[in-house]
Amino acid sequence: MPSSNALLRPAKPVGIVGYGAYVPRYRLPAKEVARIWTGGRSGGLPIKEKAVPGLDEDVVTMSIEAARNAMKRAGVDPAEIRAVWVGSESNPYAVKPTSTIVAEAIGAVPNTQAADWEFACKAGTEALVAAMALVGSNMAHYAMAIGMDTAQGKPGDALEYTAAAGGAAYIIGPAEESLAVIEASYSYVTDTPDFWRREGQKYPEHGQRFTGEPAYFKHITEAAKFLMEANGTTAKDYKWAIFHQPNTKFPQRVASMLGFTPEQIEPGLLSPVIGNTYAGAALIGLTATLDIAQPGDRILLVSFGSGAGSDAFDIHVTERLPQRRELATKTQDYIARRTEIDYATYARYRGKIAMK
Repeated sequence: MPSSNALLRPAKPVGIVGYGAYVPRYRLPAKEVARIWTGGRSGGLPIKEKAVPGLDEDVVTMSIEAARNAMKRAGVDPAEIRAVWVGSESNPYAVKPTSTIVAEAIGAVPNTQAADWEFACKAGTEALVAAMALVGSNMAHYAMAIGMDTAQGKPGDALEYTAAAGGAAYIIGPAEESLAVIEASYSYVTDTPDFWRREGQKYPEHGQRFTGEPAYFKHITEAAKFLMEANGTTAKDYKWAIFHQPNTKFPQRVASMLGFTPEQIEPGLLSPVIGNTYAGAALIGLTATLDIAQPGDRILLVSFGSGAGSDAFDIHVTERLPQRRELATKTQDYIARRTEIDYATYARYRGKIAMK
């Protein structure tokens, strides 16, 4: 077991003072992808459908929507936010930050720190850990962390069934103002090349089944086990748990491996109906859980990013949550406002058809 010094606990208690999600309305059923590439054979599909961004949506626009929802719940002056950090692997610009555009849109400029974070699907929780540190060290009163993606998979590849769009934003502040206090976090990383995209490549590559055993399951279980051992907890001490969800089966299996029941992960398990939102996957699962959690509930959140690593968080809900969550659109409301599209529309929206 690692040293207790490996546990990341801020010097000043911090927590979530505001949170918000965003999911685009368009949905591509997995069976529609199967119709195109397998002749309609749809047995064992990884999800039911996935969220697809519209022609006028990207990581910037979606991050702004989620950030505005977080601001509504936090009720803070945007000028007091000292950092706006966006984690993503599908930023619209190769050279130009997403974070500065978001900061400008919510009124946080110019007296703020801004940066884009990368670590595959855990880029958002990397930003969250940094926000905890900034506030927890008294360098800032509030900091914003966002995980958002408009992920793509190569046409016909297994990723095309699940690579989706959406994510969440969080404002971190003092524990005494929080809707949920983040007690501690722990990060577990190794050089495990399970998923990658080189500069200039349009679509990512993945290590097939290698992405499961030595990557996803190893890192999530190690991060979760250490955090629980360090805090003296077991699965039974948590009301809810959220794990990174590249598909439906992986989070269900890892939950069982760690002793969690299907009921504990059900509110945050969104992959069946919106797909894998990559950097936003674990974080948007947490928003859906916070939308129904009650004061005193304890939540375990564990992300996963290929390359590879996991961030685990121990979170306690406070009495402020029930009233404040009603001030912005809930995650399930975004999921419910769906418009189904066919593969041809999806291919046009995602730029998969080259006209020149």
